[in-house]
Amino acid sequence: MQKRRLGKSGLEVSAIGLGCMGLSYGYGPATETQEAIQLIRAAFESGVTFFDTAEAYGPYKNEELLGEALAPFRDQVVIATKFGFEFNAEGGQSGMNSRPEHIREVAEAALKRLRTDRIDLFYQHRVDPNVPIEDVAGMVKDLIKEGKVKHFGLSEAGAHTIRRAHAVQPVAALQSEYSLWWREPEQEILPTLEELGIGFVPFSPLGKGFLTGAINESTTFDAKDFRNVVPRFSPEARHANQTLVDLLGRIAAGKHVTSAQIALSWLLAQKSWIVPIPGTSKLHRLKENINAASVELTLDDLREINEALSKITVQGDRYPANLQARINR
Repeated sequence: MQKRRLGKSGLEVSAIGLGCMGLSYGYGPATETQEAIQLIRAAFESGVTFFDTAEAYGPYKNEELLGEALAPFRDQVVIATKFGFEFNAEGGQSGMNSRPEHIREVAEAALKRLRTDRIDLFYQHRVDPNVPIEDVAGMVKDLIKEGKVKHFGLSEAGAHTIRRAHAVQPVAALQSEYSLWWREPEQEILPTLEELGIGFVPFSPLGKGFLTGAINESTTFDAKDFRNVVPRFSPEARHANQTLVDLLGRIAAGKHVTSAQIALSWLLAQKSWIVPIPGTSKLHRLKENINAASVELTLDDLREINEALSKITVQGDRYPANLQARINR
């Protein structure tokens, strides 16, 4: 597996990481623990050194899973986790909380769940409108001085917020959605990151599974799958967006690879400091995603993709309205 550096931070990770959320949360029933551990360890054995989790995934269960799975080779991997929410007794999110004292509490608890003495990359999960970003960055800076955190990250933050945070404590990476069917970061975010020397970690690089070609307008999801409430996954939107999937399929067939591999290799080709984190619970999908790092897209390939994309309008919002309000502050 090739390695990449996240901007100027010096943080080196595998060119493709593993997003672990879906093993515990979001896409239906959690994967059985030993099966999930086996998948995480298979990723490491295949060259993946970058693993993404958060206290919100479960909550807490995903961090505990990674702590157990990665314990035998902790010093050979980079673990990213996140803070920024509060949870009720039933495990649901009860609001945002990025107050400095809460950030410290989350860090201490995450260290125990992850069975480690440091968090390699600590993201603010979403920007908290009630807490100045300078206060957030200042607390993470303190945790870095104490050795409990190595690097500071933001998720779904806007350019102005990124600049304010970076002025207090250098931001190593921004994690936000970016893929062939969500290219909004190209407008303002990517230029800002390039200017400041910040790495970019796209989540949902396969469009929450849609870009793999395995989902169509008649696909049904588990009752616990959050895609049931995502406008972009309404049957009507899926039907309209099939044009993009068909395009990927044609390009993939010509190269004797899969649609998912084209989608991931396209992201890798955009910038040398972009590291996507596709998630999966299936071993064959894991191997497919990892092998995308060796797929070469020529300038002609990229030009063809961009020209075709310019004629496609993706239908449907990527979040319900109540969640969209939290994005890009």
